[in-house]
Parts: sequence; C-alpha cells; structure tokens
Amino acid sequence: MEYTVHELAKLARITSRTLRYYDEIGLLKPARLSEAGYRLYGPR
Repeated sequence: MEYTVHELAKLARITSRTLRYYDEIGLLKPARLSEAGYRLYGPR
C-alpha cells in the first residue's frame, strides 16, 4: 500500500510540511513520485 504525504502525516501525527522537509534533507525519501509529481510513501 502507498500513502500520500497527507495520509502518512495523519498516520504519523506530524505535519505534511515536516514530511516534505524530511525529504528535502534526505531523512525520509518517498518510495516514488506519481505521474503528477506527488510523493508516494510505501512499506520500505
């Protein structure tokens, strides 16, 4: 299953901005980007 930034932020109880920051600094990279450019997070 894959999660969008919004879905994962809600599950982790953090803001979506925090997830985007984690991606920016290399702490938590998305599994892939959708065709529209959305970050998608998976089980890895």
